[in-house]
Amino acid sequence: MKIFSDIGIQIPQVYIPKLNIDLSKWAVIACDQFTSEPEYWHEVEKIVGDSVSTLHLILPEVYLENKDKDQRVKQIQLTMKKYLEDDLLQLYEGLIYVERTIRGKIRKGIMLCLDLQQYDFKENATGLIHPTEGTVIDRLPARIKVREGAVLELPHILVLIDDPKHTVIESVSKAKPNLKKLYDFELMLGSGHLAGYALTEELENQVIESLRNLAKHEDFIKKYDLNKDTPVLLFAMGDGNHSMAAAKEYWEQIKHQAGMNHPARYALVELENVHDQALEFEPIHRVLFHLKKDLLVELKKFFGENFRYATVSSYQEMTQKVDSAEGQKQVIGLVRGGDEIGVIEIANPKSNLAVGTIQMFLDSFLENNGAEKIDYVHGEDVLKKIASQNEHAGFYLAGMHKSDLFKTVIVDGVLPRKAFSMGEAKEKRFYVEARKIS
Repeated sequence: MKIFSDIGIQIPQVYIPKLNIDLSKWAVIACDQFTSEPEYWHEVEKIVGDSVSTLHLILPEVYLENKDKDQRVKQIQLTMKKYLEDDLLQLYEGLIYVERTIRGKIRKGIMLCLDLQQYDFKENATGLIHPTEGTVIDRLPARIKVREGAVLELPHILVLIDDPKHTVIESVSKAKPNLKKLYDFELMLGSGHLAGYALTEELENQVIESLRNLAKHEDFIKKYDLNKDTPVLLFAMGDGNHSMAAAKEYWEQIKHQAGMNHPARYALVELENVHDQALEFEPIHRVLFHLKKDLLVELKKFFGENFRYATVSSYQEMTQKVDSAEGQKQVIGLVRGGDEIGVIEIANPKSNLAVGTIQMFLDSFLENNGAEKIDYVHGEDVLKKIASQNEHAGFYLAGMHKSDLFKTVIVDGVLPRKAFSMGEAKEKRFYVEARKIS
């Protein structure tokens, strides 16, 4: 396999289903989606049934609290081996150009492997690959456990490059009419269309050289107006921060025995350009379940004189006030069980982003047994549906500008966890390709 260590890339060998397999049942959405909507996963189970599917190769996080979690993990690992033994998958080596069509837009990407030696999810990371949000260590063990006994990895990791001149991915897309199609099908449950194309060796070389140009230190310093000693950040995590962190942790556990040429040193990801016009950054809202303390009293106690709250007449009025907020104060929407809707204002915030400010409160609130649990949800409708239930509450947040991502991560470090999402839940990556890691 080809390795380009200077930019932390390996050309992957991947498994994709053979032609007789129904891809619309094979591909399912990322395991960390719809975690508060088990009805979505029940519908997926009905669609898939006993068909050959990635549903049988992943652990949807909606089931993480189930008592049969360990049995599910064992069954996943057995099914991986069975699919390989039954010769259901075909091996392909090379970069893959992918197009995801949804809501009338086409999002472009390239499948490749990144070197976990070049990645660190600690806050002071200096490698070529950076996290963009804080890592919740408690979320890693379940993912690591699946990986420990797995022969395959299935990625939902989306990694970003900052390529305003569109030299890497978009230049490849122009050659699409001449590329061999590897798959082309409709995704389930209204998630659009997915197609993948094999890159020629010439195009692979073009991609590598374009990435090397983005990684030139002198140009990097000039681009962001940085101190000359600042190390290059070439790849920023978009979606799948915790899956990448789990892959890193597993690699650190085995590398001294397995050796530096072991396949688990690399993680399969989809590379996307932050400047892709079809790529949208969506906010991730917070929902509290089964409140045990008076939320407004605790908010006032936490933020003191900096806290202001007023009810509004409609959900639409609340979202408009939050989305159009300007100035020094940070504005956050609140939906509480029943029909209460309001707007929170925080003066003199300790975080540059409203999501960071409210997360500080939520961490303290949960630590002091203020609610049974928290979840992070995509989409206004989901927030309203869950937060309107008795004893529940939700916080509505505005989105961040995607053009600010790289400079913010370079200068300020990682963002608060769950600060943004690359699209809404139905737009998340579906599992198609698999890769051997043992």
